[in-house]
Amino acid sequence: MSLSLTTEVRMIKGVGPHRAELLAKRGIYTVNDLLHYLPFRYEDRIHFSNIKDIKPEGIYTIRARVMSGQAVRTMRGRDAIYHLLVQDATGQLPCKFFHGGYLEDRLKQGQLLVLHGKAEIDKMRPARIEMVNPQMELLSSVDHSAAAHEADKSAAQEEIDSTEVGRIVPIYEAVGTFGPRSIRRTIYTALQTLDPRMPDILPENLRTRLGYPSRFQALAQTHFPAAEESLEALNEFRSPAQRRLIFEEFFLYQLSLALDRRTARKEDAIAFRLREENIREALKRILPFKPTAAQKRVLAEIAADLEKPAPMNRLLQGDVGSGKTIVALQAAVVAIENGCQAALMAPTEILAVQHFLSAGRILERGGYRVELLISGLKSAEKSVALERIRSGEAQLVVGTHALIEDNVQFARLGFVAIDEQHRFGVLQRKRLMDKAAAHGHAPHVLVLTATPIPRTLSLTLYGDLDVSILDELPPGRTPIETHLTSEPHLPGVWGSIRREVEAGHQAYIVYPVIEESKIELKAAVEEYERLSRQVFPKLRLGLLHGRLSSEEKDEVMQRFRKNEVQILVATTVVEVGVDVPNATVMVIEHAERFGLSQLHQLRGRIGRGAQKSHCVLVGPVRMTDEARARLETMVRTSNGFEIAETDLELRGPGEFFGTRQSGAFGFHIANPLRDRELLEQARREAFAIADTPSQMSTLDRILSSLPSEWQRRYHLARVG
Repeated sequence: MSLSLTTEVRMIKGVGPHRAELLAKRGIYTVNDLLHYLPFRYEDRIHFSNIKDIKPEGIYTIRARVMSGQAVRTMRGRDAIYHLLVQDATGQLPCKFFHGGYLEDRLKQGQLLVLHGKAEIDKMRPARIEMVNPQMELLSSVDHSAAAHEADKSAAQEEIDSTEVGRIVPIYEAVGTFGPRSIRRTIYTALQTLDPRMPDILPENLRTRLGYPSRFQALAQTHFPAAEESLEALNEFRSPAQRRLIFEEFFLYQLSLALDRRTARKEDAIAFRLREENIREALKRILPFKPTAAQKRVLAEIAADLEKPAPMNRLLQGDVGSGKTIVALQAAVVAIENGCQAALMAPTEILAVQHFLSAGRILERGGYRVELLISGLKSAEKSVALERIRSGEAQLVVGTHALIEDNVQFARLGFVAIDEQHRFGVLQRKRLMDKAAAHGHAPHVLVLTATPIPRTLSLTLYGDLDVSILDELPPGRTPIETHLTSEPHLPGVWGSIRREVEAGHQAYIVYPVIEESKIELKAAVEEYERLSRQVFPKLRLGLLHGRLSSEEKDEVMQRFRKNEVQILVATTVVEVGVDVPNATVMVIEHAERFGLSQLHQLRGRIGRGAQKSHCVLVGPVRMTDEARARLETMVRTSNGFEIAETDLELRGPGEFFGTRQSGAFGFHIANPLRDRELLEQARREAFAIADTPSQMSTLDRILSSLPSEWQRRYHLARVG
């Protein structure tokens, strides 16, 4: 039976209903899905190592037979260490599998195995070499006698086909009980019965120009590479076939971003007037300080967008304290002076209240009316706020998710700013946009983030947005000194806090959890009690964490702003939205438990005034190399973009934010961090096709060649 890309996997020989059900749990329904279930590693099974040649610390692939096996139970009785002895024609090798009790019924004397792993010296018997938890694949289920093994010096390949040995062999992650060997054979069968003239997503002239193989060749060579292919290149995902598939994934994703941007530009927005003298005067009037060169540049970029009848979709990146909020408020004033309302949405009530207070202080100079809308408002207060928004009396509305509730109606919403936007989903942002669309126009949108995003992820996450960067701090900001210490030195740290408080300043002490947990971490509630009684009995301490009610959080923050609370003990709820210029010290305990970007955000709560500020990172005496590298990065630099790059390198791309980047949208083979060059190449090619009218037929041909499930996955549809 010949197969097509849309054939259901259950129709492939050897799959059947049970295995099809297992594959469906991984989102694999069709032959096309199966062919994109790619190997995570490759083994050279052309050249096996002999057991006699194995040396400590080396990584080897051997083919050998089972001599004996025994599971030894631990004291707890549930776990078992499985001791395996294998043999080839040159010698014997012991292997050890932790949590290996399941192998007791699976492995029999005489079976032929392939083992891949690192050779180590047996700590209990230093004269012996062993493999610990090697990758293992069963090649033969036939049980032979030991005598037969001795006679079988050639290791006859019963039940072995050409996918197992004599080639570079792909290794797949098992899908339930559907093991790597069976998956390999199933994919081999699918490729053998598939028409190689399958539709190609990439245009032929593009493939030729970039030197990429056809789609069928790329899939076939990725699953079953030629013997002469570089094993190193394959395991680094750098073979020509793999590069083609990586490019294809990036290309389709970037094409969806390009089409999103093209669609957005076709929508109608209000073209704001900016050049009139009254508007220029209004912008100058609200400025609390002389703008930096970076703020002037960014405002000019935003102004150019606001004058167009197409909606602005711009990302404003800026380090902590770079002045993003004042830029957003200037854009809001432009909308207000053009007879529209503006909205500023924040992810937490603390941040929304902070913005509301800041906006009130800044915009009162121009007589503008600012409204707060959060879930924590009392019913009567919320009713009054909703009426002011509906009537247009509220010119700037600051709020949380409460802004997108159905009962919120704007009179004429023309500008939207979304702060710390990665904390909102795509659909939540769209609901706020729809508040303006109800009046027949799309709003101008400014997306703010204080988490600097490396260019690689910026292209991936926000490729449909224009980007502005604030890379300069306002005058008067004093650099923060960061120190790394350990718990035995905490008495000296507490002494430095006392001295700062005696000088009239304030401090934060941050903990990773609210209450005691099974993990041995200090908790904010318990430490607040201890610090209040034992360490700072004469000082005024406050406690802030996420389980407090809105009223309780607001009361604590108001007292801290007024210096009625001298030391604020908190969790990461203070990561964003807390602006107290008098706070000059931050101590972060268990700093090794935080990511770099989170540490950078926390540190940004101090250094907001003219006084010298200090951040103290407290870690364990012994910590992992990665944790130490993170903390030493914080000590070395306060540059958010450098920190973000280091964070990306240490942790990898991580989870992509928003609806499109979650769940089923994960890349199969592409990795934005590893494959930066291909990402940028794919972006150039995709945007060139989407933005060029003469490429319309090419674009339609690409989209029509996509399987329907891919059209849904990449949010792509035919342009018609």
